[in-house]
Amino acid sequence: ARRMAELLGEEPGGTVGYAMRMENRTSARTKILVVTEGVLSRMILDDPELPGVSAVIFDEFHERSLDGDFGLALALDVQGALRPDLRLLVMSATLDGARVARLLSGAPVIESEGRAFPVDIRYDQRSPGTAIEDAMAMAIRTALAEESGSLLAFLPGQREIERTAERLRDRISADTDIVPLYGQLDNKTQDAAIRPSPPGRRKVVLATSIAETSITIDGVRVVIDSGLSRLPRYEPASGLTRLETVRVSRASADQRAGRAGRTQAGVAIRLWRAEQTAALPAFTPPEILEADLSGLLLDCAAFGVADPTSLSFL
Repeated sequence: ARRMAELLGEEPGGTVGYAMRMENRTSARTKILVVTEGVLSRMILDDPELPGVSAVIFDEFHERSLDGDFGLALALDVQGALRPDLRLLVMSATLDGARVARLLSGAPVIESEGRAFPVDIRYDQRSPGTAIEDAMAMAIRTALAEESGSLLAFLPGQREIERTAERLRDRISADTDIVPLYGQLDNKTQDAAIRPSPPGRRKVVLATSIAETSITIDGVRVVIDSGLSRLPRYEPASGLTRLETVRVSRASADQRAGRAGRTQAGVAIRLWRAEQTAALPAFTPPEILEADLSGLLLDCAAFGVADPTSLSFL
């Protein structure tokens, strides 16, 4: 939310403001408010009429987070019962638009091709028994030797990022910086991963799925995809949520490859066999199918909804 507000070119709290957990930069002059999905749900629960809001835009909706699904369901309920003038727009690069259009009572589907440079997709299967960190480090060294520009590598989590960085230290050129990018990093470190490299230097960004969407990392023309991501899975027997490493969906793989063609023609290297791509799930499973729903039930009760299925969930 903070980064998107900055990209819109305004000082936080001016015409563009943002709100996320533990941080709020708005003022009486704010006209565009960029919020996280959880903050949107809280706003609707606190005041269902959403005073002063004329439109709600859901970006990157294909990620299908629980907060995103719940926020849209609440907004549709508000639109139907209290605010028929409220405009709703759902955006995504890889979403099944027809399904969402039906959910939005036959809303029109607008397609924008945008600007994309060609991406050469290559496959470099990881050998059985080879740790993902070893395979990724080897692929990165090879790509740095054969290709120009900076590099973005997708790994499932922080542990794999740190191990890959360790394997690259002192084994790549001195003009190449290694920078991590994952959600637990502070703002300054995340910004360092996104900023363009100084003249004469290259960058290797080791990232989780956080880099799939929303942001463009200047100078990146090579993407290396491990084909793995880490998703939360709720275990009813234990009542605990654990993180599970799984294969990415085809939609996520396409999103990752597209990062190489944002500013110039690029290369995407996938660490699996080409024929394995067809076996990947089409989309990442919605979080609502895997998450602990006790919090959702309590939020529905606070909204006055005894039966969650009465809301318009995708």
